[in-house]
Amino acid sequence: MGLALSFSVLASEQTSSGSPAEKAARKTIVILGDSLAAGFGLDPGEAFPALLQKKIDEVDWVFTVVNAGVSGDTSAGGLRRIDWLLRRRIDVLVLELGGNDGLRGLSTDATKSNLQAIIDRTKRKYPQVRIVVAGMQMPPNMGADYTNRFQKIFPELAKENGADLIPFLLEGVGGKPALNLPDRIHPTAEGQRIVADNVWKVLEPMLKKM
Repeated sequence: MGLALSFSVLASEQTSSGSPAEKAARKTIVILGDSLAAGFGLDPGEAFPALLQKKIDEVDWVFTVVNAGVSGDTSAGGLRRIDWLLRRRIDVLVLELGGNDGLRGLSTDATKSNLQAIIDRTKRKYPQVRIVVAGMQMPPNMGADYTNRFQKIFPELAKENGADLIPFLLEGVGGKPALNLPDRIHPTAEGQRIVADNVWKVLEPMLKKM
């Protein structure tokens, strides 16, 4: 229920203005993610999907950002949700999942397989969709072998699917206490602004072409 509510409310808020023609022309960017997208511990307006919407609105582009982030979600959880999300047209899918898989030490092969299945289902429904893969990294305490295998998931997915890659979503934020909440996992409002900039570096040139 919580996901359905947040999805519908955010969509209605961001498409409530403009003429019917403008609404019809709007394209949809879905951020399929976990607590990083959901903005754990913060106001939803401080999470990076909302900040991306502000950047888009500032340049008067006709894109609506839908925050489909669910705290604690894994790649398997995202796969279970994707069919529901595909009921609304998706023009750009930002795939921000896998972090919780890594923190739980789940199989990297299973994580990659789940993320690939999400991409496959989305492309099957909307062949022209653009995919952005958000790269993640694990702390060293997970072990060098696991850390290396996990990090490779995201560039491999991007290469194999012709997708755009955000090399590391938390670049400039991860491991910096001042930019994270006391749990040292979730970004503060300032940290979320840096995350939004990391995504925007990849998203902006894509949206320009669209």
